Amino acid sequence: MKVAVYPGTFDPLTLGHVDIIRRGAHLVDKLVVGVTTNPSKEPMFSVAERLEMVRREIAEIPGNIDVVEFDSLLMEFAEEQGATAILRGLRAVADFEYEFQMAGMNQQLNDDIETVFLMADVSLQPIASKLVKEIARYGGSIDKFVPSAVAEDVRRHLGAGSR
Repeated sequence: MKVAVYPGTFDPLTLGHVDIIRRGAHLVDKLVVGVTTNPSKEPMFSVAERLEMVRREIAEIPGNIDVVEFDSLLMEFAEEQGATAILRGLRAVADFEYEFQMAGMNQQLNDDIETVFLMADVSLQPIASKLVKEIARYGGSIDKFVPSAVAEDVRRHLGAGSR
């Protein structure tokens, strides 16, 4: 069975993430969406909220998809999941430079697990969770960048005074 891990913070889940999940699920027998926390980022949502958000938004995507929390090295998590590949989305040249370096480091940790890159859909390439949060914090509309229920989650979260 070909298993791939698609890791990320998904804070919040964007249409770009959903696109990569949909397309990635077609490529493997099982796709594990690994929800983690990046210590260098300040999350808007808790891990539990992000897990629920991802599960809700991908429920209708065909394929064998699991959504799992992890808090370890990516390669350790991938090994635990029985993965043969790490799936990563690319938006721009800047993404490629970072992802290329990360893939090289991960290969040094376990060269049995390949890194596979999917180019983001052209219409979704500018979307980044960080920018979505910034737009929302300043009262802008994020409806073009995230699923509608996620936009509501963000508005509700910001309306509750959490910044």
